Amino acid sequence: MALSKANKKKIIDALNIERSYELAAVSQYMGHHYEASGPESFAVTDLFKSTSIDEMKHAEKLAERIVYLGGVPVQKPAAVKRGGTVKNMVAADLAAENAAIERYKGYIKLCDKLGDSTTRLMLEEILAQEEGHADNWETYLG
Repeated sequence: MALSKANKKKIIDALNIERSYELAAVSQYMGHHYEASGPESFAVTDLFKSTSIDEMKHAEKLAERIVYLGGVPVQKPAAVKRGGTVKNMVAADLAAENAAIERYKGYIKLCDKLGDSTTRLMLEEILAQEEGHADNWETYLG
């Protein structure tokens, strides 16, 4: 069954909200990659960079789906948290991942409700990666 125009708009709007957060995550993680300093940074700077790249791929997938559904992907990122100690950076990243996990779960429910199994599957794949990111930061913080 094809999605109605109204349901497509609801999904596009949800995906655009998340795309703004993913764009922010790209900047936040890359900033943490090159701003982290001190001995504790050696264990995590490469993880900041690789996570930034993962988030960039999420933003790209969301944009491609938005375009497929007939929308225009947002370009403006949500707020970015920068600076502080490495521990503060990781704590901010963990908080952002946990918030993303909750948003993705909500978007998955929306897709179920509206009958968009393709978008739901894509979001489930991204959710699994976000949960992996959260696990990395939880492990680092001990």
